[in-house]
Amino acid sequence: MFIINLTYKTELKKIDHFLDEHIEFLNEQYELGIFIASGRKIPRTDGVILSIVKSKSELEKIIEVDSFKINELADYKLTEFVPSKTCKELKFLME
Repeated sequence: MFIINLTYKTELKKIDHFLDEHIEFLNEQYELGIFIASGRKIPRTDGVILSIVKSKSELEKIIEVDSFKINELADYKLTEFVPSKTCKELKFLME
C-alpha cells in the first residue's frame, strides 16, 4: 500500500485549470481498483492519494499519465507501508 503526497509547484489557479483532467485520471484509477481514497490537504496546498497497488515501479508508471505530472504542476512523494491494524471495513488491506 502507498501514500502518495502531492506537493503543488504552482499557484492554485493553474492547478484548477487542470483539475478536471486530474479528476478523470483519479476516476480511472478508482475504477481499476488502484486508488482507495484521495483528497486535498487543509489548507489547500497539496493533495494525498491512497493506493493499494503492489509495486512502486507500477505506481510510478500510473502517475506518469496524471495531468498534474504531465504539466509539471506537482511533485509526488511515494511512501510504502504495510497495514498491521485496521477497522473491520478496511480489513481487506491486510490480506
